[in-house]
Amino acid sequence: MNIIVLVKQVPNTTEMKVDKEKGTLIREGVDTIINPDDLASIECALAIKDLIPETFIRVITMGPLQAKRMLVDCYGYGVDDCVLLCDRAFAGSDTWATSTILSQAIKRYDYDLILAGKQAIDGDTAQVGPQVAAHLNIPQVTCVKTIDAVKPSTIELTKDYDTYEETLRVNTPCLLTIQAESTTVRKANFRDVWFADTKEITVLDNATLACDVENIGLKGSLTQVKKTFVRPVDMKGEMIEGNIELAAQRLAQLIVKASS
Repeated sequence: MNIIVLVKQVPNTTEMKVDKEKGTLIREGVDTIINPDDLASIECALAIKDLIPETFIRVITMGPLQAKRMLVDCYGYGVDDCVLLCDRAFAGSDTWATSTILSQAIKRYDYDLILAGKQAIDGDTAQVGPQVAAHLNIPQVTCVKTIDAVKPSTIELTKDYDTYEETLRVNTPCLLTIQAESTTVRKANFRDVWFADTKEITVLDNATLACDVENIGLKGSLTQVKKTFVRPVDMKGEMIEGNIELAAQRLAQLIVKASS
């Protein structure tokens, strides 16, 4: 089985700073990690390889050359190949443009299954995976909790909803998005970590992918971020005294005021 895992390098913090003039996130000086849902996708691919040893796992990411460090970490978990999509023409891509670039790269390789994280912790859109599936015209299932069985032409899985779960069977090739909450990621293998720096990372630019520049980057993005800001937090506490009836009335007044 050939598996492609889509990953993203994200800031390792929940306290991002914003450039007030440009309205963009300040990423300089912030440590980066593999997006948690994407790391869960790598774990799912490795679990399949445990059952089917001949499985080949290829990781693909789009980003700057600095993302090579993250891909070295992916090798440390035991994946077989890593590909970085890097070009100035890709800068500023929204989810649709990003999925356009990713799908163009995916077409270069054989695959039975594509795994992606449900969403990234920096953008939180949950759109890239489904859009890649749309570009490739293959079945997709989002919010996958577990992959229960892998058969020659089908995959059985459990899809998670807020209030219930659903058991599905999907034909391959297909794309699944994985959520980190349901997955325990194994520790990186010492041998794989030792040799990770010696393994090749394929870098593909747009001269190779030949994406239409009208459909990628800032120019090809269908959405534009008007403003990015950190909401000011002004927390005040009030001690409500008196009997239960008066306290309830005062609490109701505060709730109405806060929601108006």
